[in-house]
Amino acid sequence: GKQMSEAFINSAFLALSGGFQDAYTYNTRNEVFSNAQTGNVVLMSQHFMTGDWKAGVRYLLPLIAFVLGVFVADQIQMRYKYARRRQGILLAEIVILFVVGFIPHSLNMTATIFVSFACAMQVQTFRKMGGYSYASTMCIGNLRSGTAAFSHYLQDKKTEQLKQAAYYFGIIFLFAIGAGLGGNLTEHFGIHMIWISCILLGLSFLLMFENE
Repeated sequence: GKQMSEAFINSAFLALSGGFQDAYTYNTRNEVFSNAQTGNVVLMSQHFMTGDWKAGVRYLLPLIAFVLGVFVADQIQMRYKYARRRQGILLAEIVILFVVGFIPHSLNMTATIFVSFACAMQVQTFRKMGGYSYASTMCIGNLRSGTAAFSHYLQDKKTEQLKQAAYYFGIIFLFAIGAGLGGNLTEHFGIHMIWISCILLGLSFLLMFENE
């Protein structure tokens, strides 16, 4: 229905931005992921075990920032009304990412920490899309959910299940598009390109405003 398609459009902007952010920090900020914390854990552990502490910390700090972002967003969620806090958190994310666009390469670590923090706030705040649980900044859960929904559809033949699978794969596709754009644009135009993420999130913010 209408609500579902509105939810999908909102999620689409969030997923595009999520992919963009990850490609941005990976390409312009020393190959550290802002969203894909699994990758950071793998690389962090590898460096720590070889005794390369400096390199390991590069992956540890975004991880800690991510945890803090989830924590802060959760604290905000407990204190404020649903719609208001979602918009507030999105606005905070836009401001943080806008600031990141000014951070020079000499402070890449700081930039990645900010992006991870902002991303975690997004992950914690936007977890449902028209009733489905999903993630706008990573793919593994969506891959699992989409495939499971399709598997159920083959068994039960309910169109709802097929639609659900399509939504999940749609979000993964949009995340990939965002990442591809993020990677290519940042390679050509550098650190200010994170502002495209701000625009995408801004569109999502306006949509939420309209739906209030």
